[in-house]
Amino acid sequence: MIGFITWNIDPEIFRLGPLSIRYYGLMWALAFYVGYIIFSRFLKKEKLPQEFLDSLTMYMIVGTVIGARLGHCLFYEPQYYLSNPLEILKIWHGGLASHGAAIGILISLYLFARKQNVPMVYVLDRVVITVAIGGAFIRLGNLMNSEIYGVETTLPWGFIFERNGEILPKHPTQLYEALSYAIIFFILYRIYRKADGKLRDGFVFGIFLILLFGARFLIEYVKEPQVEFEKTMMLNMGQWLSIPFILAGIGFIVYSYLKPNIYIPSEVKPVKNQAKK
Repeated sequence: MIGFITWNIDPEIFRLGPLSIRYYGLMWALAFYVGYIIFSRFLKKEKLPQEFLDSLTMYMIVGTVIGARLGHCLFYEPQYYLSNPLEILKIWHGGLASHGAAIGILISLYLFARKQNVPMVYVLDRVVITVAIGGAFIRLGNLMNSEIYGVETTLPWGFIFERNGEILPKHPTQLYEALSYAIIFFILYRIYRKADGKLRDGFVFGIFLILLFGARFLIEYVKEPQVEFEKTMMLNMGQWLSIPFILAGIGFIVYSYLKPNIYIPSEVKPVKNQAKK
């Protein structure tokens, strides 16, 4: 079909015996690797020990994977997975939800911050910068899998996902989200650089929640339903799950102005920012 993009990429890069190397797994690995490199810069600027990042990375990996898997199973197909609980463990069959990943990350960071004896909001303000760019990589993985795409479109950048038997162009919502997350990353990173690492507690985290889940809410309008019951909903599950995160983001920004603290790791106590900017 002239004017559209025919997409028929094999999601498997290569195979070594029973081991399959896929683009999706590669993008997940890149998400964590790039996030690790970016956070390493934060370590140098704020004089944090390397062990801080190594421990944080393990908490993030576990929280993200478990949260994303349970989120898909419980938010989108609870009846099936509660009837077949062993299927929850078969993560290689696919099925990860970003909203579940967000909840898993929050829980893991709470446990991490408690162990490290630092304010959780201090960790959140920095981690979400890396999460934004990581989300862009993961959505590119979804594109390579020919999954989570949009409804039919007449726009010239529509994708025909031949591997799924599609014959009509669809919105490449994976690219919409990847581009949105990349832009959010650059906005947050610029805020961090401009503040020279001395962030008003909760401000960056609040901006992240509003921008990321706001983008997700809007993109859902052109995304195909992931499960059957969404077809009868005024707002789909992704949109309903985005609303609490957006409201929480507004709350964190208000908090950052009402209690303008700047936590410095080398200090025993947070430093009060006397002048509200």
